[in-house]
Amino acid sequence: MQRYLIVQLARFGDLVQTKRLLRSLAGPKREVHLCLDRSMVPLARILFPEVILHGIIAHRSHGNAWKTLLENRPIFDLLAETTFDTVYNLNFSPLNFRLSSLFDPEIVRGYKSKNGQDLIDSWAALAMRWSKDRRIGLNLIDFWSGYIPRPCAPERVNPVAVPRGNGIGVVMAGRESRRSLPVPVLGPILRTAWMKNGRNRVVLLGTTGESAAARALIKDMPPDLREKTVDLTGKTDWSALVEEVSGLDSLLTPDTGIMHLAAHLGVPVIAFFLSSAWCHETGPYGLGHTVYQAILPCLPCLEHQACPHDLQCQSPFSTPKFLRLFSTEKASHALPGLLGMRSRLDPLGGTYSCFAGDDPDAPRRAAFRHFVADHQGAKGELPSKQEDASFAQTFYRERDWLLPSAQKQTFPF
Repeated sequence: MQRYLIVQLARFGDLVQTKRLLRSLAGPKREVHLCLDRSMVPLARILFPEVILHGIIAHRSHGNAWKTLLENRPIFDLLAETTFDTVYNLNFSPLNFRLSSLFDPEIVRGYKSKNGQDLIDSWAALAMRWSKDRRIGLNLIDFWSGYIPRPCAPERVNPVAVPRGNGIGVVMAGRESRRSLPVPVLGPILRTAWMKNGRNRVVLLGTTGESAAARALIKDMPPDLREKTVDLTGKTDWSALVEEVSGLDSLLTPDTGIMHLAAHLGVPVIAFFLSSAWCHETGPYGLGHTVYQAILPCLPCLEHQACPHDLQCQSPFSTPKFLRLFSTEKASHALPGLLGMRSRLDPLGGTYSCFAGDDPDAPRRAAFRHFVADHQGAKGELPSKQEDASFAQTFYRERDWLLPSAQKQTFPF
């Protein structure tokens, strides 16, 4: 029996995006374990019933650090006593580095500690270099699955998205308000989607923190739409959320965990990406999804820095021209500062193609995908294109060429 451990201590969306790695490791005579924040355990039981879960306290904002360590001690002891063939430590955080010290560093991929020194292996180090040029992008699902030489085919990750018959879901906001559309902008888009969908049921989703925005949205609705709308913000546990999302015709959303849940369930996503959200990094994975991506020169930005442009990336979504594009999905209705994109898959993983607007980064992104495929030993699986040698010159370091196995290298960060 082979045993693998994935340490994924990030939150909702990141848990769902670990799916390709989990699915790639699963198989006969293989036992897959997942260490995660204990608040995510009920959801993980629903999403990945075949995986053995180890819930720890990973995100306590207050309290004594020693108390947290003592509460986690039973899980840490169990993990240390279990023989794993490989540990995939996915997050760059102090807790991840400390947790990795439970294992022989030779079996840890990603982030590890060895002889008191924190190390990062070559695949993660390479990603840190290319992430400085975020417009070329690689979906996070494919990055995490890239820790193994031959992950499962992208088509096996999520089902093809199709309408399920129970109306439109609307996610009110994500964790970062700049990445979400304000109520006055979202309202007309929802009305357009509702009429396009046959004036069916609408359900509002989110945490208790989005309840005020949901009430404001309902207040501004025309009476016929208001009668068809159900506000479930702050009213669903994980089980109820999965059940609700699984029956939708489509989900309107910014870049959120519920978006990734819908893709996992095969529900069509219509996503609005702006500010620091970039669909080529964290967009809905699989076939059948639509993304409207703001494409101003300053994007994608850093969410922890103040916006010097008065959130101009929201402007394209607030115009009647966007409602026309949203309604027709015609290339002739494209507007400046915005791309209409459809999800697709290639042998490397998830990506997007434009149906409205001109993506200036598309040729370079295609060349970058060839670079990554070549690095992963899968270059021949992608259609032939002209190479861009600058990627190797920019992202590789001399030690990458000197050591025999790039997959096993680890370096101080």
